[in-house]
Amino acid sequence: MSDHAAIRAHVLAIFEQLAIEPPDAGVDLFDTGVLDSLAFVQLLLQLEERLGVTVSLEDLEIDHFRTIEHIVDFVAAFHQRRPRLAI
Repeated sequence: MSDHAAIRAHVLAIFEQLAIEPPDAGVDLFDTGVLDSLAFVQLLLQLEERLGVTVSLEDLEIDHFRTIEHIVDFVAAFHQRRPRLAI
């Protein structure tokens, strides 16, 4: 399993834990109402807790979190900048 696939599996597990049915990879999570402000904060907390991703104010660009694939790309880029233990 590639790092990207592993990250995607973790992100989908976070959605499952939050009782959010993740849509297809390219669906906008905000426009469709899948993520509201509370769910977004919970997602950020889980990304930090489970994947070690801390989102600074500079990185808090909503487009990074618009789709499942954008989230996966953001997490992958974060880990490229700051390597962590194996996912």
